[in-house]
Amino acid sequence: QLQLVESGGGLVQPGGSLRLSCAASGFSLDSYTISWFRRAPGKELEGVSCISNYDDITNYANSVKGRFTFSRDNAKNTVYLQMNSLRPEDTAVYYCAADARIADCGVAPGQFGSWGQGTQVTVSS
Repeated sequence: QLQLVESGGGLVQPGGSLRLSCAASGFSLDSYTISWFRRAPGKELEGVSCISNYDDITNYANSVKGRFTFSRDNAKNTVYLQMNSLRPEDTAVYYCAADARIADCGVAPGQFGSWGQGTQVTVSS
């Protein structure tokens, strides 16, 4: 059974940092396109960062570019989202998603077949 489990969310002050983890079981992440999404209160799901299994290039939303870093540890079958210089507008539930059939990070979120349960990130003073 394919499973993704996120962790690492929490409450942080503006300017602070958090590292989210997404651990996979039942499949090997290194052959999947993996994406981080977030849903802020009252807003639609937003793509944050994605790494494609086709070209291994990491993409970032403009809103997080330069502040967030996506990394992967194949030995641990885990991906990470390092979030620095956090802002109140980064407050959201963050999800990781994976799919081996997707090569283009620009596809709609609904195309991803496996999702984690989400982890809450709150940026507030």
